[in-house]
Amino acid sequence: MGSNSVVSRFLDKPDDLGVVAVGFSGGQPKAGVDAGPAALIQSGLLQQIRDDLGYRIHGDTQASETRGRSRPSIRSSRRSIAIGSLAGSAKATRERLNSDIAVIWVDAHADINTPESSDSGNIHGMPVAFATGLARDDREEYFGWIKDDMRVSVRKLVYIGLRDVDPGEKKILRDHGIKAFSMYDVDRHGISRVMEMALAHIGTHTPIHLSFDVDALDPMWAPSTGTPVRGGLTLREGDFICESVHQTGQLVAIDLVEVNPSLAATEAGAQETIRAGCSLVRCALGETLL
Repeated sequence: MGSNSVVSRFLDKPDDLGVVAVGFSGGQPKAGVDAGPAALIQSGLLQQIRDDLGYRIHGDTQASETRGRSRPSIRSSRRSIAIGSLAGSAKATRERLNSDIAVIWVDAHADINTPESSDSGNIHGMPVAFATGLARDDREEYFGWIKDDMRVSVRKLVYIGLRDVDPGEKKILRDHGIKAFSMYDVDRHGISRVMEMALAHIGTHTPIHLSFDVDALDPMWAPSTGTPVRGGLTLREGDFICESVHQTGQLVAIDLVEVNPSLAATEAGAQETIRAGCSLVRCALGETLL
């Protein structure tokens, strides 16, 4: 499987990889993020996953073939799309594994505002609130389609890399006892210890959905993204997070978001961000340094 011998705890077909490349820019005003998935694919990511890591890749046209316990890699574009990817992962995990899903949310932002706590009203700042049920909208044309079996438990939610969190979000994190590691924690403990604590909180018997926003990385490594924040993770730290999750054998789904090739000041910046995104996905799927 991939480039190492990690045994999947939950997947019957761990070498089968379902890819859903969702180009979406809704929920916020900046254009271009919908081109992120295509940019990743055009850079050769799928070929690298197939040829170097040994996965059998199934795309959108073969979605019906991946309904067994294969690993879905959901590479979406805008953070708000994670509402759907988390709901899908949670529902599938309950149906097929009779288990809740754990979510490791790697991001500069908590994205857990509710309509009441948000100053901007942008949906892209609320996906975790809707995914967990902390925010609800029962209108079918909005989020009424999110049923209870699609929701993520806040007890199985872990944040890594936070450094731009609204006051209302801080209160939500405290009030609900949500496990969160800010960049202060990364600086204090180191990324290895942070991952040990994060994975210990989740436990060894829960499937993991890894949701990675490239703005978790410092803009030095990923400048071409919608809301960059200085003081973030190095690319190596981001890769280590992905490697650590892979090593558990518990990974069942990935989404990578916020690669926006149109926002970099230079073409070199756009390509640097694309390369960083590709590296994160490869590491989550088993690429090793040796």
